[in-house]
Amino acid sequence: MIRFEEVSVTYDGAHEPVLRSVDLTIQEGELCLLVGESGVGKSTLLGAVSGLVPHFTGGTLSGRVTVGGRDTRTHKPRELADLVGTVGQDPLAHFVTDTVEDELAYGMESLGMPADVMRRRVEETLDLLGLAELRDRPVASLSGGQRQRVAIGSVLTVHPRVLVLDEPTSALDPAAAEEVLAVLQRLVHDLGTTVLMAEHRLERVVQYADQVVLLPGPGAAPVVGEPAEVMAVSQVAPPVVRLGRLAGWSPLPLSVRDARRRASGLRERLAQCTADPLPAAPEAGRAVAESSGLCVRRGRIQALRGVDVAVRPGEVVAVMGRNGAGKSTLLGSFAGLHAPGGGSVRVGDAVPHRTRPQQLVRRVGLVPQEPRDLLYADTVAAECAAADADAQVPPGTCRALVDDLLPGVAGRAHPRDLSEGQRLSLALAIVLTARPPLILLDEPTRGLDYAAKSRLVAQLRALAGGGHAVVLATHDVELAAEVAHRVVIMAEGEIVADAPTAEVVVSSPAFAPQVAKVLQPQPWLTVTQVACVLGESQ
Repeated sequence: MIRFEEVSVTYDGAHEPVLRSVDLTIQEGELCLLVGESGVGKSTLLGAVSGLVPHFTGGTLSGRVTVGGRDTRTHKPRELADLVGTVGQDPLAHFVTDTVEDELAYGMESLGMPADVMRRRVEETLDLLGLAELRDRPVASLSGGQRQRVAIGSVLTVHPRVLVLDEPTSALDPAAAEEVLAVLQRLVHDLGTTVLMAEHRLERVVQYADQVVLLPGPGAAPVVGEPAEVMAVSQVAPPVVRLGRLAGWSPLPLSVRDARRRASGLRERLAQCTADPLPAAPEAGRAVAESSGLCVRRGRIQALRGVDVAVRPGEVVAVMGRNGAGKSTLLGSFAGLHAPGGGSVRVGDAVPHRTRPQQLVRRVGLVPQEPRDLLYADTVAAECAAADADAQVPPGTCRALVDDLLPGVAGRAHPRDLSEGQRLSLALAIVLTARPPLILLDEPTRGLDYAAKSRLVAQLRALAGGGHAVVLATHDVELAAEVAHRVVIMAEGEIVADAPTAEVVVSSPAFAPQVAKVLQPQPWLTVTQVACVLGESQ
C-alpha cells in the first residue's frame, strides 16, 4: 500500500538530508509504528506519504513514494485526500469549521458525498470516538484531548484506505487513548485500513503494531522489523521493555500482560528489599499557591466546582483526570487567566487575576498546551535574548536552559520549524528563565521523546529541590510516577482524590504506570526505582 524507494528529503538551507535513502514497504491492513527521538525526521516521513512533503513544506525529495499506486510527487495532497487521511500534531491547524459536527462533515462535503451518507458516517464517528455529547460544541471551547479526537474523527468519516497519524494519543487521557487505539485496531482488522503512526508514548501502542520503523538519527537509515526485534536495539523504549532489559528477560515483553507472566522472580527479589521506593515529601510550609472553594465558569461550562487545593515549596503535584475535567482551567486560574465566579485563589500574597502581568511573571510561570502561544521571535536565539531581558537575568541564562532541555538546536532556527516537542522545550526554558516560585506545566510531555522526558524530569527535580512548587496537568502516568509527590484527580470540575502518588496510582487501573501494573501488589512505580534498589544500572 505504501512504498518508499530510496527516498531522501533535504530542506532548503539544510546541509544534510533529514531522511536519507529510506527503503520501506507497508502492506495493506497493517499498523506500522514510527519511532525515534524528536527531530529525527518522523514528521517528514509522514508528510511524504500524504504529499505535504515537498508540495507544502518545500525542500527536495529524491526517490519515489507511492501510496495505493499513486506517486506523491505527481499527486498533490488534494489529489490524495480520498486515499490518505492525515492528523498532525496540532489539531487546531487543521480545523476549518466552528462546531464539532460540522468539522466531522467537512471532509465529506469537500469530496461531494451524498447527504444521507454524510449523516450516517457522522453519527458512526461520534459514537466510535465518544464525541456524541460534544456534537454542538464550538471546537475552540474543547480541551486539547477533545480536539485531538475531533481531528481524528474528521478524517475517519471519509473512510480513507491509509491513515497517517502524528502523535495521536499525546493529548488524550488513558481511557480516551484506549478508545482511539481500539478504533484504529478495528479499522485495521475489520476494514483493512493501513495505519502509519508516529508516537512517543510507546507504552500505549507498541503492543498493537505489526511493524516498527525506527529512525536512529537525522539522515540515518531506518531499522525495520517486528516490534520485539526493533525494541531490542532501540534507544527509545517503553518502561515495560526497559524493565525486561533490567531483569534479563528474553524475548522482551511488549505489554504488561507479557511482563507479569515473567515477573515472579523479580517480585521475589524486590520483596527482600527494605528500601522505601517513594520519594521523600517536602517539609510542610506555607503554601506557595492555594485555592478555596474555587468556582470558574467558561461559557456554558462550569469548569471548576468548589476546588480546594494547596501547593507548598519543593512540592511537585500532578493534576490528572479525563479530558475536560478542569485541569487546564485550574492551572489557568493560578496564572490569572480566569477570574473566579466563586471562592478564591492566591499565589503568595497576590490575587492572580488582579495582578499586573509584569508582576505576576515573577510569581508564577505557565507553559500552556500550545507552546507557540509563548513564541513570537524569528529565531531561537532571539527568543532566549528576550526571555533574559524580561526576567532581568544575565545574558545566556535562557540559552543554557535550552541546551539542558533541547541540546543541539541552533540559535538561528525558527521556532515554527521545530517539532512540537522541541517547541515545548523552548517554551519551558523561557518560563524557567525567571525562576518563579510557582511553575505550571500543562501537558509538558506532549511531543517529547523518552530522552527529552528524562531531561525534563531532572529539571523538575532540580527545581523542586531548589524550593520551587511545580504543578503538572498531565495524562502521562509515567511522568507522574517519576516526579510527583502528590496526585490530584479531577472529574467534572471537582477534586475526587488528593493523596501521595503511590497511594493514588497503584490502585488505579487507569492511572497506574506500567511498572506498578507488572509488580503489583508491591509499591514500585518506575524502572528507575527498581534499578536503584537492586543496585543495578539501567
